[in-house]
Amino acid sequence: MSNIFSITLSIFLISSIFFHFSTALGGGVGGWTPINDLNALDMVAIGQFAVNEHNKEAGTRLEYQSIAKGESQVVAGTNYRLVINAKDGNYVRKYLAIVWDKPWEKVKKLTSFKQM
Repeated sequence: MSNIFSITLSIFLISSIFFHFSTALGGGVGGWTPINDLNALDMVAIGQFAVNEHNKEAGTRLEYQSIAKGESQVVAGTNYRLVINAKDGNYVRKYLAIVWDKPWEKVKKLTSFKQM
């Protein structure tokens, strides 16, 4: 019986250590992690989606330009927090957008979009 307890305790301690290291490095579930390639096709598509959805919801005519900064967060799907450069008339402005994506269910939703 004490052998089973020792094994269970060891597994718990090792798991705990790995969890703390992964969280400290930004890899834990729920933490925001920087996106390395902001020009990847899937990131550009999410940025364009955010601007297009905002245009539909707000009746604006912003034009997507690029992503200046991005982070992702693993939830029941993935949240993307993006700083997007978008043209508003003659001016390029920065916007903070959050998009929730659940690709295996083909669900994508703009949850926030505001000018910075």
